[in-house]
Amino acid sequence: MVKSFDSRPTEILWRQVWGLAALLAAIMLSWMAYSFYQPKILQKLKFGELAAWLGIIQGLLATFIEPFVGRFSDRIQQRWGNRLPMISVGVILAGLIFVIISLLMEQNLQGGVRWLIPVLMTVWVIAMIIFRGPAIALLTQLAPVTELPQANAALVFVFGSVGAIGPFFHKFINSIGASITFLLGAIALVMGAYILRSLTSPYFLIEYPLNEDLSPKAPALLLFLIFVIGFGAGLEVNLLMSMFPQVLQAQLPGLRLEFITSGILLVSAMSSVILGELTAQIGTNKVLLLGLGSMTGLMGLALLNDIDNLVVAYILGFGVSYGLLFVSMIPFCLGKVSPQQAGLATGLYFGGGAGATAIVAILIKYEFFTSLLAFLLSELAFFIAAGCVVIIKRIQLS
Repeated sequence: MVKSFDSRPTEILWRQVWGLAALLAAIMLSWMAYSFYQPKILQKLKFGELAAWLGIIQGLLATFIEPFVGRFSDRIQQRWGNRLPMISVGVILAGLIFVIISLLMEQNLQGGVRWLIPVLMTVWVIAMIIFRGPAIALLTQLAPVTELPQANAALVFVFGSVGAIGPFFHKFINSIGASITFLLGAIALVMGAYILRSLTSPYFLIEYPLNEDLSPKAPALLLFLIFVIGFGAGLEVNLLMSMFPQVLQAQLPGLRLEFITSGILLVSAMSSVILGELTAQIGTNKVLLLGLGSMTGLMGLALLNDIDNLVVAYILGFGVSYGLLFVSMIPFCLGKVSPQQAGLATGLYFGGGAGATAIVAILIKYEFFTSLLAFLLSELAFFIAAGCVVIIKRIQLS
């Protein structure tokens, strides 16, 4: 008989949640280091054109890989009783690739050997995908479904806090160089996985029961709609963070661009605990729609703003809407499926978000794509996502 800890515990396992948060912090720092150095390294290797498109290609790949990895992690869970082996494999692979890239950067690569770097970068992204979604899916085994928002709020707090230190982190890693940064990234990933595993392993002792409230296999339409909602949410978030810091900076030129982004992330982190409680009380459906709606509404108002002093208010507003979305999104996805499909649900959400990231990255390359078009596209994304939420509710009622 497969053994695991209960898919729906009676209370939040906070030690394990913070262990998961430690891994998330390592993931965030690794992504920030990769995003900072990827274009610099490719430019140095004379892959200027590739530098502009590699991230887009990787995003499109992730759109298809994320759901597959999530489904595979569900099978691992059902067969072996937990997802940690898959998470460990992904962490080790990602860390190993970071070390290899670090060593290669010390060499003077010439000719066809240079292609090793972009290939390894792509494999690194795939390795990160292998364990990111399955790790987040662990939330279903760390908190009862009614308290998933509070547990997820801890992850949002870490996500926003780590993201907010971006300007200072970039200065630090720029001073130590790419090789040492990648080595430290590998160590951070392994340490994060070790902390998670050391905190969760004692709980793989309780029989893994079926969820009596939900069918073990969700309807295909419901799963597709989760993907579409992830895509819509990804569009709004990427449009916000790619286009609107520039809009706010134009209204208050003395404010540096990177600090606007950091401010939004910091506000989302600081408000996450309160928003987690709010989401648990009124439901993920309402909070998800509130987050998406307020985000796109604030985009429209920001375009009309001509009062300098209101820029700070918009940063606060965007931060809260960002927090509303991220606190509710994962619990929304995990709450619509049984624990046996938790990995697939997170994979579909992340896959939709990756596709949206790639599309926004393509659009912002063109001069015709203005902040007004970004607002209109975010409005469209909101209405599509809202429609999907309504349809999912009807599917569950039927």
